[in-house]
Amino acid sequence: MTEKKISTRFERPVLVPIEGVPVQSNFAANWDRVKVFQAQPDDLLIATYTKAGTTWISEIVDMINNNGDTEICRRGPTHERVPYLEFGGPNPLPIGIEQAINMPSPRIIKTHFPYQLVPKSFWEQDCKVIYVARNAKDNAVSLYHFNRMTCLQVFSGTWEEHLENFMKGNLSFGSWYDHVRNWWENKDRHRMLYMFYEDMKKDTRKEVMRVMEFLEKELPDEIIDKIVYHTSFEVMKENPMANYSSIAETGYMDFKISPFMRKGSVADWKNYFTVAQNERFDADYKKKMSGTTLKFVSEF
Repeated sequence: MTEKKISTRFERPVLVPIEGVPVQSNFAANWDRVKVFQAQPDDLLIATYTKAGTTWISEIVDMINNNGDTEICRRGPTHERVPYLEFGGPNPLPIGIEQAINMPSPRIIKTHFPYQLVPKSFWEQDCKVIYVARNAKDNAVSLYHFNRMTCLQVFSGTWEEHLENFMKGNLSFGSWYDHVRNWWENKDRHRMLYMFYEDMKKDTRKEVMRVMEFLEKELPDEIIDKIVYHTSFEVMKENPMANYSSIAETGYMDFKISPFMRKGSVADWKNYFTVAQNERFDADYKKKMSGTTLKFVSEF
């Protein structure tokens, strides 16, 4: 597969360990401030592995909180309305920890940290958390394209190299397997809604209503339908407040290589995995996911 690399003045980050977890250097630089971040009781934390539906669930939550008012939800791009806690990039991009500190309550904050790196204050304040998990194969493919198109990410190589890195956990935020399992195994200790990307694709309205119930919101059917429509992949892809085109304008993302919102589908992995790769991946997956009640679907 021919590789096209993004050209930029910004040097790509490298992986550095934080408590045994590889994290990209431009995010790790903020760790001392992030780990002592003071959460507030009405904060909502959205947590995912990278490219598992973070922007999607962020838009759903913002629309629910604002009663489906699309104009209010266009007050700024997603990354301004929902600060990315550990984010650290070059100017003019924001520093996530500073955004979160300066945001008025109630705050929606997102993170890609594994469970063990989340600032303890979120648990001390008994904050609500929504975790979204996506099946490993589609997550790997989506992350591959993302790492190619933005210099804000560690470059993980060709598809073949990227898949090896994914299986070994040699990517920012570490192992997908550890990430989804640790959040799953700790979900009952907190006020946490654990969701699956595939469920959101299969029945968006049902999952939107689950989020509403979790947030203790009641909205009429016509507003729910409006939220489902405006958070559909097709509509969000054309929404400049959700599709990250504002960051693309800075030169740190190259939509010619891949759009931020590429397909948003289930089973796209079949277009990338060879038969041999799929067999090897399945065997490795079975070992790493043994002993857990966590189950995924990778096709409908």
